[in-house]
Amino acid sequence: MAVSRELLLVALLVVFSCDLMAVSGQKFNALYSFGDSMSDTGNLCVNGAPAGLTLTQPPYGETFFGRATCRCSDGRLVVDFLAERFGLPLLPPSKQGSADFKKGANMAIIGATAMGSSFFQSLGVGDKIWNNGPLDTQIQWFQNLLPSVCGSSCKTYLSKSLFVLGELGGNDYNAQLFGGYTPEQAAGQSPAIVDGIGSGAEKLISLGAMYIVIPGVLPVGCFPIYLTLYQTSNGGDYDQYGCLKRFNALSQRHNSLLQAKVSSLQSKYPWAKIMYADFYSHVYDMVKSPSSYGFSTNLRACCGAGGGKYNYQNGARCGMAGASACGNPASSLSWDGIHLTEAAYKKIADGWVNGAYCHPAILS
Repeated sequence: MAVSRELLLVALLVVFSCDLMAVSGQKFNALYSFGDSMSDTGNLCVNGAPAGLTLTQPPYGETFFGRATCRCSDGRLVVDFLAERFGLPLLPPSKQGSADFKKGANMAIIGATAMGSSFFQSLGVGDKIWNNGPLDTQIQWFQNLLPSVCGSSCKTYLSKSLFVLGELGGNDYNAQLFGGYTPEQAAGQSPAIVDGIGSGAEKLISLGAMYIVIPGVLPVGCFPIYLTLYQTSNGGDYDQYGCLKRFNALSQRHNSLLQAKVSSLQSKYPWAKIMYADFYSHVYDMVKSPSSYGFSTNLRACCGAGGGKYNYQNGARCGMAGASACGNPASSLSWDGIHLTEAAYKKIADGWVNGAYCHPAILS
């Protein structure tokens, strides 16, 4: 039977588009996420909400879920938007034993660090680490899931899955800063922290990972919690956008070393697609030009009861009695002074998928 040129052309276009989809990474078996409070979708709360944890109270989760879900935002996080973008379910927490993890799992947990407890004990700040979920432990949680996910053919399955390794490192610096270290002293530990993240990436590659996003840390000198706790009367301590320069310099040092680490991994594993996600530049661009992103405020927390310039106060944080959210969270960059709004996370996810803030972009 003769086939018309039109049908043949359609068939070729379908084949071409499928090949293009495979090459560009638009189709993944699953999404596996590691990290801290920027990514946790419920691990810390699987066995019940820890006492005194405000993020289990309204107005957390109000924008999308209509309830608090143990996410540190008013709604979805970057990993949620990535899952939606690739047609995958929102990631179940890995500690939720009854869940189906074949399409993905989230090992991230609030308070997590790149380094293990002995690292912080050696620095005299072991008391500042309050949960047991460092990167090595998260990778062990992941390995424990694998028999139910892919049986004996894991390398093939994982080679077609997307891995997001962080953000990690932020709490490694918080432990030091809140333990009395200066930003400059904390920066002295950056090589070890970055090596820890790199080792984690190599472990995942050895398990079969081929697509790995490795995010840097954020410009914490622009966050209300730092701006409040470390505010000074010296104008020279701030950049032209109102951010604390010393704290952003710490983030920049970490990110510079991490980019070099990612470049090294790219050379060592040329068959894998290892991507550096530039959290810092994207969020700093939002601080510099909030109106370009639809924000009317950039250095002020949407949710809190502290008032003041940054609407942040440790004793009156979001979720505490008397705290409330601003009328339109989508107009704010910062949600609770420590974490970002759903609106910001959506823009960040878009920037990783096909924008200028992931090198190379996930869909490049």
